[in-house]
Amino acid sequence: MTVLEVNNLTKNFGGFTALSDINLEVKPGERLGLIGPNGSGKTTLINCVSGTIRDYEGEVVFNGENLNNLVAHKRARRGISRSFQIPKPFSSMTVKQNLLIPLEYAVTADQLDGLTIEEHADKIMEDLELKDKSDDLTGGLTQIEMRKLELARAMALKPQLLISDEAMAGLSSSEVDDILKILIALNEATKITIVMIEHIMRAVMSFSERVVCLDAGKVIANSSPDDVIKNPAVEKAYLGE
Repeated sequence: MTVLEVNNLTKNFGGFTALSDINLEVKPGERLGLIGPNGSGKTTLINCVSGTIRDYEGEVVFNGENLNNLVAHKRARRGISRSFQIPKPFSSMTVKQNLLIPLEYAVTADQLDGLTIEEHADKIMEDLELKDKSDDLTGGLTQIEMRKLELARAMALKPQLLISDEAMAGLSSSEVDDILKILIALNEATKITIVMIEHIMRAVMSFSERVVCLDAGKVIANSSPDDVIKNPAVEKAYLGE
């Protein structure tokens, strides 16, 4: 059983092939790490999955449904949510108000499990350790608090699949551990599937049950963290000949 299937996915930008015949399956509840050197195709792949890019060859299938004809916001309603590397919250609003916006417009009553929208927002803030920042304007948040808010906004839609795009970039070692703890707790508590894109290798290896490595638009490794880190093709991709 799979929650996400990427079948024969190819994406060209003019004469440049960013992705070449990518095939990938992700299981429900899995923690998957997606790695690769800069320019390997990670962001392009995620953009194709989330619907930011739609003019690709091949198919993206989510819960058995081909999503090729769906724009990004409709894919989000199906259950695919993404956090971005550079958070862009509404700086003139509080943390809680930033969560209430997606909840008001995108979440249906049957997704709230009997909670009000405000109660659901409070629960998300508690899960992401932001409850004491509820009434603070986002312009005054620290870097790690901004990353937590970005993850909270992604979780507000109650997704089945969360794509975490470099949520730890620029954080200290202890802050990286904090984000790791939160993501693993979310996965264990809600059984949400999480795909982590990250350059901090120790974070990927400790988080992931399986790791996929891209290089030059192709999958060069797809196995356990221990196997991937020892793979000569992965070492060559990062270090060269």
